Amino acid sequence: LEIYNPVLQPWSGQVVAVSEFHEIAHDFETSLSQARFLTWLAVAGFTLAFFIMLSAIVMRGSRTIEKQRHALRQRVDELSALLSQNEALRGRLQHASQRATALNENMLRRIGADLHDGPAQLVAFASLRLDSDALVSASTSAAVREREITAIKASLDEAMHEIRTICSGLVLPQIEMASLPELLERVVRAHEQRTGSTVELSLSDPPERLSPSAKICIYRFVQETLNNAYRHGGGVGQRVAQSTEGNRVCIAVADGGTGFDPKEIRPTSLGLAGLRERIESLGGTFEVDGAGPGTIARMSLGIEEIG
Repeated sequence: LEIYNPVLQPWSGQVVAVSEFHEIAHDFETSLSQARFLTWLAVAGFTLAFFIMLSAIVMRGSRTIEKQRHALRQRVDELSALLSQNEALRGRLQHASQRATALNENMLRRIGADLHDGPAQLVAFASLRLDSDALVSASTSAAVREREITAIKASLDEAMHEIRTICSGLVLPQIEMASLPELLERVVRAHEQRTGSTVELSLSDPPERLSPSAKICIYRFVQETLNNAYRHGGGVGQRVAQSTEGNRVCIAVADGGTGFDPKEIRPTSLGLAGLRERIESLGGTFEVDGAGPGTIARMSLGIEEIG
């Protein structure tokens, strides 16, 4: 280290000489190196801290974006699944609407056929007897005339009985406040009164509450299957059994007839096919075993879904 110092004249202040000092500056150089090192170290530490902080912010943002992307992907998948379900439900609704229209037409056709083949024929027979010579002719004896009038009255009474029978099958009783045992008792007793046959009824732990739609479904199921048992099985060994399996109520209707092949049921038929449509629309199950001896029709509905 070289240091130059001017020498001044005391009375004039002029520089008359220059003094020169030489010093070895190891300590100064060491201090300067330390200062330079500390400065670079501070800069490096600040840069590293800033880089770590920025990296943490970027990583946190990246994780947030990834979570949001994952949630968005799940949401899109859920919406896609809901869209598929809506499409399936729309198709089922359209099919059910078409099916309901076909069933209504078939029901009207069957009611018309029942009225035509039963009461209409009896009334037509009575009308013809009213125009017969036995009543018109003055020479007819009182006994013959009375016999003709008795036959006409019997025909009209039978027609009225069939009309009432058809109406009783169309009109449901008051089932909103009825319990399941009362409902089954009503449909069984109505069938016995209508057909003169005997039906065995057994109950096992019936649920306390059922929705009106479930009650109507069970009533129609028992009514239709008992009618089939009487019509095709001769009313032999008719029985209705109710049971509870877990959270499902099960109804079974059986007879002791010859049985039949369930595959012969036409998709457009109003009876069992219509029952299947009604039961499955409530989330239930329906099956028929006609292998014989006898036929068993079973249905089940979830208590939690219909209560």
